[in-house]
Amino acid sequence: MTPSWYERYIFPRVMDLACGMPMVSQQRSKVVPLARGRVLEVGIGTGLNLRHYDKSRVSQIVGLDPAMHLHPLARKRIEASGLPVELLGMSAQRIAQPDASFDSVVCTYTLCSIPDPLSALAEMRRVLRADGQLLFCEHGLAPDASVRRWQHRLQGVWGPLAGGCQLSRDIPSLLKAAGFVWLVPNSGYLPGPKPFTFHYWGQALPAV
Repeated sequence: MTPSWYERYIFPRVMDLACGMPMVSQQRSKVVPLARGRVLEVGIGTGLNLRHYDKSRVSQIVGLDPAMHLHPLARKRIEASGLPVELLGMSAQRIAQPDASFDSVVCTYTLCSIPDPLSALAEMRRVLRADGQLLFCEHGLAPDASVRRWQHRLQGVWGPLAGGCQLSRDIPSLLKAAGFVWLVPNSGYLPGPKPFTFHYWGQALPAV
């Protein structure tokens, strides 16, 4: 489907501004520096994670994002980063990479907008080595019933404005169903309206 005028020209700037806010950047800084070896970044977007990588730990980054209208901003940040990054216009639901070919998968603020997140997570697990790690930070389903009701009420308006973003994805359940073990369950509200700010983050390993 051809992106609309809004998706091509307005949304990339809006997303870049919203996803680059200090509190969101702080969340990224909790997981991205842990990436090591050959890294797959799923949903690289406009490249906001690049400044958080530890260059001494990373040998290569393969960045996936099917939203080609985001790539120009990502390329600018790739050039400025000095990191070895290959940018691919590809969906995470079918990752054209060999089995067990990555040491780390980084996925931040991405599972909310993938049409089939379970398939994408299964693909991430497939391309991870046996001793690999999934590093993630996502917003999603709130624990409070009153907040969850607002998440569902707002979804019809929010989704089209935010590139298909889903407010109430159950991240822990998705990880478990895809065969991951979440090592240290971290979750909580960030500052701001609660329907948008409940977060999950940390490190997950492929289940044995």
